[in-house]
Order: sequence, then C-alpha cells, then structure tokens
Amino acid sequence: MTDSTTLRYRTRFAPSPTGPLHFGSLVAALGSYVRARRQGGEWHLRIDDLDPPREQPGAADAIQQSLQAHGLHWDGPVVFQSTRSAAYEAALAQLRAADRAYPCGCTRREIMAVARRGPNGPVYPGTCSDGLPPGREARAWRLRCDHAPLHFDDALQGPQSCDPAATIGDFIIRRADGYWAYHLACAVDDGEYGFTEVVRGADLLWCTPPQILLQRALGLPTPRYLHLPVAVNAEGQKLSKQSHAPPLDNNRAAHNLVQAARFLGQQPPADLARTGPGAVLTWALETWDEALIPRQQHQAPA
Repeated sequence: MTDSTTLRYRTRFAPSPTGPLHFGSLVAALGSYVRARRQGGEWHLRIDDLDPPREQPGAADAIQQSLQAHGLHWDGPVVFQSTRSAAYEAALAQLRAADRAYPCGCTRREIMAVARRGPNGPVYPGTCSDGLPPGREARAWRLRCDHAPLHFDDALQGPQSCDPAATIGDFIIRRADGYWAYHLACAVDDGEYGFTEVVRGADLLWCTPPQILLQRALGLPTPRYLHLPVAVNAEGQKLSKQSHAPPLDNNRAAHNLVQAARFLGQQPPADLARTGPGAVLTWALETWDEALIPRQQHQAPA
C-alpha cells in the first residue's frame, strides 16, 4: 500500500451536479485550493454525478464556469464518476470474492421500522448478512463491517474513532436502483487517482469511516482528511439546493472569495473585494493561516 505522506500533495474538489455552486461550495473549493497550492501540490476537479434523478441539466458546465470565473483553475482533465462504472464493478467483484460484500433484499421502509439511528442514518440490523431470507431477491449490495475500532486523525477536527459495526452498520455500496453508492465510488476514485488528502465540508466527516473501510478492503491507499466548517443559513440548515441557497454571482467573484476567506477565519483587507479574483487568490496564497480556520459550522454572510 502506498504511503500518502511520501507523495506530492494532491487533492480534489468534488461537487455533485445537482445545481450551481453556492457560497458553501465556494468555501470548500477555496479551502482545498489554497491548501493544495500553498504546498506546491495539485488541485483536481471531479464531478460526482452518481445520482441522475437528482442532477440538474447543465449544472456540471455551470460549476466549471463558476470555478473559472473565480480563478480556481484545476489540474488535468475533469473526471466524471458516471464514466467510472467499470472500476466500481471491479471493486464490487473483489469485495464479493473476499466475502466482504453481500446482497440485501430489505426495503428502506423495513429498515427504518427496526433500525436505530447512526451518524449516517439508520444502522442496518443485519437482516440479510447470513443470506437472503426465503422468498427475497437481492436489491442492493452491502459491505460487511465488524467491531474492530477504526481511528483516523482529521487535520482540523482532530482524532476520530468509531466501532464500525455499531456506529455505521453494514452499509450500501450498490443501491437498489442500480446506481453506485457514494462511499464506494469515492473510496475507489480517491485511491486510484492517488489523492494524498481529502479536503471537504465537516458535514461529510462521518462519511470518512466507511470510505476508509472500503479502501482497506480493496487494498487502496488511505488519504489524510481535513473537514472544513460548513456554511449554514439563518435557520441552521446547511447551504444547499434543498435549503434554497442562492447561486454564486460570477460577476462578484472577488467579493465572493473575500467572504469565503473570512468565513474560514482569514482577515483579507476590505479593498480586495473591489479588485479581481486573481488578486484575492494571490493574497490568500501569501498570507493564509490555517490555525485561524474554525472547526464548527456557522452562518454564512448575508
């Protein structure tokens, strides 16, 4: 297994094309971009288009245009997860051969009726872990977890640990509708593309244990992790399409970047907002202080 600490720094920004970028997206993009560039590393763009029913037509193009308008230029070609099915098929076959994956015939309603709540949702009670009950057909595929403690040290949130079987349960890696699950796709892509660190919002902190479990089961390298504070609205809801977060105004790119830098604890001069995105990013690369980044979510500027 490759030790990510010996490789050149390499990270990614991986939005889902469910709508245009908003302020919360920009916070994650800027935080990961500055961290990569200050270490002389690479910053890549991946479009996590795994869920066609939720995707918005034209969103992938709009995301790329918005990043470019804000001066956030990525390295290499854009990767679309929708083109990576063969890699995910191979990963599932490997897990099945090792008896780490099993078919599940349960419906979501059945699971919700008996499962307790965990940080990622209902903890699967293991109904199909020893084989499908009589009369049931496979709907989804799950990864078999155990109680071996899992530990990782987040670069901002600090040491994390959990009992996977008790906290997460056997989680889905291929959905009942045939689409690939987020955890499997991320684990495979982060490993195969050699990302040394994953920088993303703290709302995804508890996505890390299942992804680490998959990396280990597949013999893939495990990157380091850094989970940034999440921008929320006045009601405490994460900024998203579902919470009606307004899209970024590309004509106010410098202003947007200054606001995102302030959200991340930095202290850019007020007049930077009246310049251009290049000037803001130059300032950030010269003066950024990661010790000032807050851990917790807080409200986005109006």
